[in-house]
Amino acid sequence: MSRTVFFVSDQTGVTAETLGHSLMTQFEGQEFRPVTLPFVSSLDKAEEAVRRINRAASQGLRPIVFSTLVQDDLREILMGANALFLDLFSTFVGPLERELDARSTHRAGRAHGMADLAAYTTRIEATNFSLANDDGSGGDYAHADVVLIGVSRVGKTPTCVYMALQYGVFAANYPLTEDDLEAGRLPPRLEPYRAKLFALTIRPERLQQIRNERRPDSRYASRQQVLYELRAAEALFSRYALPWLDTTECSIEEIASRILNTSGIERRLRP
Repeated sequence: MSRTVFFVSDQTGVTAETLGHSLMTQFEGQEFRPVTLPFVSSLDKAEEAVRRINRAASQGLRPIVFSTLVQDDLREILMGANALFLDLFSTFVGPLERELDARSTHRAGRAHGMADLAAYTTRIEATNFSLANDDGSGGDYAHADVVLIGVSRVGKTPTCVYMALQYGVFAANYPLTEDDLEAGRLPPRLEPYRAKLFALTIRPERLQQIRNERRPDSRYASRQQVLYELRAAEALFSRYALPWLDTTECSIEEIASRILNTSGIERRLRP
């Protein structure tokens, strides 16, 4: 039987989801049903959240609640639910208050709101840049922090968008075409920006699976084509001594983190 896991927040729920999911992945073989309850910002909403949690408890195993509620009165209401209540806010804020000898503001929405307009603007500008310079379009590599290269469907686009949204990184990407691979050299438009290049690859069987989902039974998804493109691309990476990463078993978050760590690119924002 699956256990319901609630992520309760007075804002979007992103922090509760991120921390909660990270913890739950440590328990293999367990089945969980995630439920996010965002914008629990009043007594009425807190009481309704408790009713939902208690209903889940009455229908099966005791739920688990990950909470990032800031207001003390709202947290007290949630603590009365029939569930394992994990208060992510007080777990960390209390020790920090003691260490810093200062009282926290207890203001909701500080992490993911628009309190820092400059940071928000950077996030939007980086995202717009990533979309404008996706898949070889745009070509504004002079202003890019990093340019991801690789064959089609190795994860370039989602990684660029993630780095823009999460870290404010200006990321572009370029798909290596058959002409590029046959030539065995970097496209002329990328040559001036070799120091910004970071290459992605993937195992042939995984790439074939991804391409088959997009274009079933096509030459594009054939094993022969996939093997050729990957071998030629990796030979190109080696020829130019480019940093590169196999994305087969990596999440988008891990790909982004490895790229930033390897390249030393500064994170303009902190998630």
